[in-house]
Amino acid sequence: MKHQTANGSDGRFDVAVIGAGQAGLAMGYFLAKEGRHFTILEAAGSIGSAWRTRWDSLVLFTPRRYDSLPGLPFQGDPNGYPGRDEVISYLERYASTFQLPVELNSPVQSVAPADGGFILNLGTRTLEADQVVVATGPFQVPNVPAFAADLAPDVAQMHSTGYRRPSDLPEGTVLVVGGGNTGFQIAKELSATHSVHLAIGSRQTPLPQRVLGRDLFWWLTKTGLIKKTVESRIGRRARDRDTLIGSSTRDVKRHGVEVKPRVVGASGDAVTFEDGSELGVDAVIWATGYRSEHGWIDIPVFDQNRRVLHRRGVTDYPGLFFLGLTWQHTRGSALLGWVKDDAEFTSERIAANANERPLHVGLEAEAAATPRGA
Repeated sequence: MKHQTANGSDGRFDVAVIGAGQAGLAMGYFLAKEGRHFTILEAAGSIGSAWRTRWDSLVLFTPRRYDSLPGLPFQGDPNGYPGRDEVISYLERYASTFQLPVELNSPVQSVAPADGGFILNLGTRTLEADQVVVATGPFQVPNVPAFAADLAPDVAQMHSTGYRRPSDLPEGTVLVVGGGNTGFQIAKELSATHSVHLAIGSRQTPLPQRVLGRDLFWWLTKTGLIKKTVESRIGRRARDRDTLIGSSTRDVKRHGVEVKPRVVGASGDAVTFEDGSELGVDAVIWATGYRSEHGWIDIPVFDQNRRVLHRRGVTDYPGLFFLGLTWQHTRGSALLGWVKDDAEFTSERIAANANERPLHVGLEAEAAATPRGA
């Protein structure tokens, strides 16, 4: 698919958006609507690159009626659940429909303050922007425990981003590590072809996919729970919990999966669990999530643990925003169908900054031109 390339790619933009996933594209929609001169910079060679690193049979736990970005409905049965490839096709169609200025193969190596705005280094070139939106999302660097290196070379191991299908793995015993939605889905799929064990570090209360004949997200939307903010009492309790939807230990056990406690170590072809038991394995899939990597942002907007300091994506550094973070504002902030709310909010803040900027720059220019002592 060919995408429009922003004019003046080595010049100055009103806004530079980093990342062409759902967050970056939603941001682009509102920027285009406001007539901003902007670009969307994507490190990969295709749109929605994070989705392309997921396994083939992935199915969203949100129905299609709740999977649309602003301005373009998600095609298909609104009550059905789309797969990975559907999401990728939708994101490509979205960028094409609104002719968003996506620049592929454009990895941003650094962002730093410069001349009242920002300078972005892309390695082979640089560009400037008055404001920047970091829309790289929460799925950046695979998180794998250090002791994974202690497994023998002949034990096949990979993070869930490297897993595509059961045939990727050798015959024998497979351990899936991680009790989130990813771990449960992969373990269940593998149970048809392998002897599967699922290691769960912390127990979660599973939520059913459907309640009283309605999808869970219908209820979350109708009750307003999906829009409870991170500052609310419910939000504070839920923000650090990975919600398990449509899966349960009872369900995977019915498929022949043996549930194990937290993994605490590994040596050779054996994995050790929290209860002291061990398991010989032929393969391990680390469904252990991700960690953020923002070392390329040379601006003081992080705490001592390199977590972004923000309020609904707005940092204390004027003109620098984040979008698509988990629980950025609500449970829906990192979900396909709800990221538009934060994107629209961010576009309003960008507009407010832009309206203030001409006066600010004009006063600076006037002050510079006025002789001292005048």
